[in-house]
Amino acid sequence: MPANVTATAGTPSAEQSFALPQTAMFPPRKVKPAALVALIFFSVSGGAYGIEGLFSTSGPGMALLLLLVTPLVYSVPHALVCAELGTAIPVDGGSYHWVRRGLGNFWGFQQGMLSWLCSFVDMAVYPILFTTYLQSMAPWAARGKHVLFTAGLFQFDLHWFTCLAVITVFTLVNLMGTARVGSSSVFLAIVCLTPLLLLTVAGFVHLSSNGANPVTELTSRPDQPMWNAFGAGLFIAMWNYSGWDDVSTFAGDIDNPRKHLPRALALSVVVTVVGYLLPALASLAVGPGGPDGWKNWHSGSFSDVAKTLTGPWLQTTVTVGGMLASAAMFSALLASNARLPFVLAQDGYFPKWLARRSHGQVPVAATIGSSAIYALFCLSSFSNLIIVDVFLTNITLLLQVAALIALRVREPGLERPYRIPGGSFVLSLITLTASRPSAPGRRGSSTRRTAPRR
Repeated sequence: MPANVTATAGTPSAEQSFALPQTAMFPPRKVKPAALVALIFFSVSGGAYGIEGLFSTSGPGMALLLLLVTPLVYSVPHALVCAELGTAIPVDGGSYHWVRRGLGNFWGFQQGMLSWLCSFVDMAVYPILFTTYLQSMAPWAARGKHVLFTAGLFQFDLHWFTCLAVITVFTLVNLMGTARVGSSSVFLAIVCLTPLLLLTVAGFVHLSSNGANPVTELTSRPDQPMWNAFGAGLFIAMWNYSGWDDVSTFAGDIDNPRKHLPRALALSVVVTVVGYLLPALASLAVGPGGPDGWKNWHSGSFSDVAKTLTGPWLQTTVTVGGMLASAAMFSALLASNARLPFVLAQDGYFPKWLARRSHGQVPVAATIGSSAIYALFCLSSFSNLIIVDVFLTNITLLLQVAALIALRVREPGLERPYRIPGGSFVLSLITLTASRPSAPGRRGSSTRRTAPRR
């Protein structure tokens, strides 16, 4: 363990400040409330783009049930933990400092490293999803379609260079500061949600005019066991409803996080649930059969549904919306994940040059280095690694709950602008939700999805 970490071993006192130094001459712009909601939204969801596989895997009835139940037993407890710890310790590094303060240096390091390692797989999803939508309009963007050269086991094709372009553009946005990422996320949220709103209206008009029942079946097949449908779909739903702690890692850049973070988390939960549920329910207007029916849905199928319901113009609109949502998710999560090697370097676990920041308080080396790793992971097919991603993510969530309980016991006097109500009973329920299996009943079909999260 690095010497400077050993010197500070143990649990800091309630009065110890974790605030990171600011540059007085160049004070960074702060993330405002609207931008904070947009950043949380893109860290967790980004809209209904990519959830189509949930319906073909589990069936329409079970999928809608999971979209309603999962946030109650998974997202809300996690958001409550983030609200209490994020307002009590509102500093860059977020969950790393929560766990370090509550459980000590060893578990704090595990929290930071596991979160950063998970991002290697997770962050590569979004540029790839961008190209998945793009190839519906530009077939040359498909993986392996136009190989430019090879290096060992890896093929460098136009698909990968498109991913690289997305990574490069939004890495540059991140280098301008978290406030700039937040401002761009507000704009992109409006642009990305508008096509889904149009799709929702078109779908409900079709359902109303035809008097159709969108939920004709509970599971995807009559012979599919209900528990199998639930388990496979739960894995997908959990991935799409996780990530509430990501925004905590740049808490030092948030304008008055003790006031705005709980409100932003609450609003983001509502926006995320509605953003999943309404477009999906409306899209069921196409029915189960045919090339665009829900039995054949996969990531990007909402674009084909839009064409069936309205025409090519809405198909193009939804496709562009999906591309921009994928890029916005990468941008928001890069702002979060780049802070992890940065704070680990500050504490001596990584080289000190990773702890350097620009005048605008951006961790430049950590941001560029993380982006380079994500670009390399875009070369691989890693659908099965998503299982590992969810498993490790749930371990970090359990550490956060343990840290919350430890701080309640060890530091009762710690200022908590937001405190989870309900006492020990509610904390026990939250602990149960954090310690359940990662993907019960998963079958191979659930790994087809390469869509957002998270």
